[in-house]
Amino acid sequence: MTRYIGVDLHTNSFTICYLCDGGRERIQTLPLQGGGLEQFIAGLDHDDEVAVEATGNSAWFRDQVLPHVKRVAIIAPWQFEVIRRSVKKTDKHDARAIAFFLSKDMLPEARLKDASIVQLASTIATRDQLVKLRVSLLNKVHGLFNRRGIKIRKEVLTSAKGFERSVAAHQWDRLEQVELEVIAAQLDSIKQACKRLEKEITAFAKTLPGYDNLISIKGIGPLSAAVFLCTIGNIEDFAKPGKLAAYFGITPRVSQSNDAQRVGRITKRGNKIARTTLVQCTLIAKRYSPYLHAFYEHIKSTRGVGKAIIATARKLLNTIFHTLKNKWIFRDFAKFELKT
Repeated sequence: MTRYIGVDLHTNSFTICYLCDGGRERIQTLPLQGGGLEQFIAGLDHDDEVAVEATGNSAWFRDQVLPHVKRVAIIAPWQFEVIRRSVKKTDKHDARAIAFFLSKDMLPEARLKDASIVQLASTIATRDQLVKLRVSLLNKVHGLFNRRGIKIRKEVLTSAKGFERSVAAHQWDRLEQVELEVIAAQLDSIKQACKRLEKEITAFAKTLPGYDNLISIKGIGPLSAAVFLCTIGNIEDFAKPGKLAAYFGITPRVSQSNDAQRVGRITKRGNKIARTTLVQCTLIAKRYSPYLHAFYEHIKSTRGVGKAIIATARKLLNTIFHTLKNKWIFRDFAKFELKT
């Protein structure tokens, strides 16, 4: 007899709803540590099916439970609105809803990636946070110059020599001098940390399938290839380019009612780092590819720059899809010539 088990998972506890044949249910709350998980696993059968909403520790929970049950489903929370929009938001109610929809096989499952890909994505996210912190500190220094009525280009401050030369050319109050010295030290530390992360990210990405294929596309470098590979994961999870575009969040929102249909801005539901990287690579690739450049200029003349960039980015993403799917390696991307 198959039991459908819904789990509302937290960092310190989890609530379980056991749904059996005939609609009978039993709800239980256990601590995640201190023997609670072991007690839960001991009561499982190999015919049981378990579902849990995707959280920070759901992959670890799945690995612990999967050897003891028939199936463990990880729910994509952004596609499962029943819990998020519930007017009765309790752990028991959430676990009951998960178990019910699991029994009906109506749960949208999240994509699960290899542990190594997850680690790569985490490292890329750390580098992105450091880059944003560096930009924030440079903006702070630029603001100090503006407060003194000193006009200076922000680009001058990005290099260590330019920063030091610009600061030394003016007189500063005691607190301002201390602030600038601390910021200079932090900028140098961030620069070294980013270099180390980029070196490790690139080295790891080179071992992944599809790396050589992606960097053969003009405009995609080693770091960008790493971002795309960790975001996409297994390309076989996507049946067609439109599915990949939706995963990146560059497809338009569509609202339809009867004969009325409205197409809005892009959804932006995917990974923000991957989407930003795709746009940056597009701006480079269109300078080398006559096809992408002509397409961009055509859309720009009729619909504006913003929509032209997104439309061209989707064209490049289509190329990325077919490159990974068919294992293409370009000999000359500008002429769309492949290596034999």
